[in-house]
Amino acid sequence: MTTYYFLSDMHVGGDEALRDVQFEEELLGFLRDLEESDEDAELIVNGDAFGLWEFTELKGLDKFDALVERYPELFEQFRATGAEVPITFIPGNHDYELAAYDEYVDRLAEYNVDLDQSVAITRPVGDREIWIEHGMQEDDHNRVPDFGNPYANPLGYFVNRHFTSKAGQLSHRGKYNWLKDIQSVTPMEQIPEWIASNYFYREMNPLLRYAALPFLLTFQISLGYLLLVILAVSGVWATPLELVHDAFRALGIVGSLFDAVIAVNLAIAVLLGVIAVPLYVLVRDVRKTLSRFGLFEVPEDVSDPYLDRASEVFEAHPDVAAFVYGHTHRASLRRRDGRAVINTGTWLKRFTRSSARIGVLPPVFYPSFRLSYFRVFEESGDVVVEYDEVGKPNPSELSLLQRAISKRPERESAIPDRTVVDDE
Repeated sequence: MTTYYFLSDMHVGGDEALRDVQFEEELLGFLRDLEESDEDAELIVNGDAFGLWEFTELKGLDKFDALVERYPELFEQFRATGAEVPITFIPGNHDYELAAYDEYVDRLAEYNVDLDQSVAITRPVGDREIWIEHGMQEDDHNRVPDFGNPYANPLGYFVNRHFTSKAGQLSHRGKYNWLKDIQSVTPMEQIPEWIASNYFYREMNPLLRYAALPFLLTFQISLGYLLLVILAVSGVWATPLELVHDAFRALGIVGSLFDAVIAVNLAIAVLLGVIAVPLYVLVRDVRKTLSRFGLFEVPEDVSDPYLDRASEVFEAHPDVAAFVYGHTHRASLRRRDGRAVINTGTWLKRFTRSSARIGVLPPVFYPSFRLSYFRVFEESGDVVVEYDEVGKPNPSELSLLQRAISKRPERESAIPDRTVVDDE
């Protein structure tokens, strides 16, 4: 019986700084291990093997030529592994051109990779089946309206062409070459915060940053001080404020500096309070206006489109035991209708947001890797899903300040090493 290996969302390729593949050695090792194994297996990359959308200075098959030229060892390893173990690619959104141009089938075949240009494929596992797709068709911004049409690009194509690719072109101009990681930030709503965080901790002039630090660290303390002032002025309770003043005087010049910082923060807080009221009214009115035009809607019930899609597949195809997809970059294994719903995750760097523990400093985005893959096979009449990761140390790119004012987030929820989907 065949054991199927699944991984996705490697996004190999792109303009300038995006050509840096931080997991290339680990991917080569994974492919070598598969080549040297004796098991009856097939490797299926369910979309976004390549970042073809991120090439803006090349067109057509020139993109593939650039991939082969830049990553010769990887393509030779595809050839070697594919000679021993079948390798199948299906298109994702970032490499949608694989579905649109038949020439890619022949070019990948030169490296023993079978390109299936279908939006979804199946594989037998015992008496049942595995349903495999990339997942972009359940994403409103990346759904391809006419799959296979080379001109049927979704909104996400234009976003990547004008933002992600531009980030790759500009990243080297930064002090720390961080902008290239923009496609690793999920969900996309966190990108503005991520940019603001990198500006403050990496790009801002150090003198300006550390001059602002005392005010930002003590802003919340200043709000507490304001409350004491209000209590004292209103005649409710003056003792705490007097004790604070006595403490400042006892500290001498340090107390005077601290008092000055609090005074500045209070002035800023009052100014923000004055601005906040009309700004809130304006934002609320703009949202109402956009809603009237149908441009801004808050759904009452937000469902999971991938679980819903899995349910549709399970209902239409009762023999399907597992639904496999990627696209969202979040590895998971869930149950729906007694069957397995598998997200193959990503091999890109990932960021997890952590709020500052004190003051009003920008959040810190902790980098990590989760080089995940799944195995699916039949055993004693049951479908078995096994999860594993290729080990890779997390990047140590945060500054001392970032580590001091934040807490490393807990690891994402664990995925069971082994899950059995029985006939029931």
